[in-house]
Amino acid sequence: MANAPIIPAPADPVERPPVPAPRLTTGAKLVLVLGSTLLILAAIAVFATLQTTRLADSEASGRLRIAANEDARAIATELVGDMTALRVAVRALGQDPLDMPSCARAQGVFAQQSMTGARFLITDRTGKTLCGDPLPAALPVLADGSPIGADILAGQGLVLSVVHQDGRTQARAFFPLPFLRTLIDQSNHTSAVASVIELDGESLPLASLPGRGALGRMKSIRTELGIGGLVLRTSAPSAPITSSLIVALALPLLMWLAAVVLGWFIVDRLLIRPLRQLRGIVAAYQPGETLDISQVEAAPAQEIRDLADTFEAITQTVATHEAGLAEGLVRQTKLTREVHHRVKNNLQVISSLINFHARGATGPEAMAAYSSIQRRVDALAVVHRHHFAELEENRGLNLRTMIGELAANIRATAPENAAGIGISLDVAPLLVNQDVAVAVAFLVTETIELAMNCDPAAQIRVAVKPAEQEGRAVVRVVSRALVETDELRHLIGKRYGRVMEGLARQLRAPLHHDPLTGAYEISIAIVGCD
Repeated sequence: MANAPIIPAPADPVERPPVPAPRLTTGAKLVLVLGSTLLILAAIAVFATLQTTRLADSEASGRLRIAANEDARAIATELVGDMTALRVAVRALGQDPLDMPSCARAQGVFAQQSMTGARFLITDRTGKTLCGDPLPAALPVLADGSPIGADILAGQGLVLSVVHQDGRTQARAFFPLPFLRTLIDQSNHTSAVASVIELDGESLPLASLPGRGALGRMKSIRTELGIGGLVLRTSAPSAPITSSLIVALALPLLMWLAAVVLGWFIVDRLLIRPLRQLRGIVAAYQPGETLDISQVEAAPAQEIRDLADTFEAITQTVATHEAGLAEGLVRQTKLTREVHHRVKNNLQVISSLINFHARGATGPEAMAAYSSIQRRVDALAVVHRHHFAELEENRGLNLRTMIGELAANIRATAPENAAGIGISLDVAPLLVNQDVAVAVAFLVTETIELAMNCDPAAQIRVAVKPAEQEGRAVVRVVSRALVETDELRHLIGKRYGRVMEGLARQLRAPLHHDPLTGAYEISIAIVGCD
């Protein structure tokens, strides 16, 4: 009772002036001002938006889709029909190169198109002309595995090709740009559209639109023609940007600007400036003092004044209890140090008693039992000593120094027949908590003692390395004495197996044994690296 902390009696409450009648909170003021302002702007924005381009855009999209389907159907029907006639002629001339009626039928199909410059050419595999008119030599015959090959001549037209199954004959057809334009009937469209045939990044414009202004918008639809990968891209202007649309787009910006200006003005006047003053007062606070809130008492926000009063009351309470807490902390620190010091001394006494009784042992089995017990006590003492050393920083126990000291103790307590035992260490400077350190120390001790009992002259290697998984490390003990033998199985089943399994459960990881290389391996949790 003599060392109990003396806590001073709380000071008498400070008399305060009468609290004025409650006013609206800052949140209520912000809601009323911003809500009334933004409600007017929002009503105008909704009214303008309902009168603009929502329905017009959907109607324009529907008309564009209809126009695209009609144009694509007209182009595909004409081109597929012409190439079907050529395919029939190619098949017939492939069987009989002198089949003039087949050639005449193909020429009849292309008779009308020829007035716009369309022509075709059927040749054999050597390039000999069988039917049709010569085409530019630069035009290749496309055979990409599709029924009809296609190619675009920029600014000129379209080239399609078909090939006989065995390649004996092949046909090419050239459709000039004027002919392709005749396939698109703009008079059937409710509004002008732009049409472009595309293939592998190349394009062939069929119809264009007059230049649109800076506010013009376009909508496009791509339609597969089903011919050699050709695609028809149809574009039409969307609903124009009118004054109502501009108003609808500008109103959110105006609302945002108004909200920012009004919000900043209100928050600055009601909150930021008073809070800034209160922060300066709190920043200048020193333990043991009482805050002077006279500068904040005139703040317009009731919450700021209440907060200042709370700070003042807290500083009075802190000044009252700070001395008692400081004294209690000093006593707690001394008590903790005393407990650790006594535990360390008790472990040293136990180790000395075990060593004393071991000297008086009458047989080798008793000596081995005493040595085995002393090694485990030493392992616990090593962990506790390192934990006590890092108690102030509380970073974790260093496995390198701990296992190094543990190996030295094991060598010192090794039996006479294992006096030449060699323990090599390859331990990374990893940090673990006390629970993991105790389990690792006992597991390493058990594994090394198991190896000594199996082969006293064996060399033992202990390695601890970071694992691939973050926050984990691998402890590995390797020795030829740990290779699978009858003696090893006997010792594990009789004594060491259950202990090692219990330590593995404490580490919450499986303990792996490689019977061929003589290695025990387990994954542990780490808290960092020194």
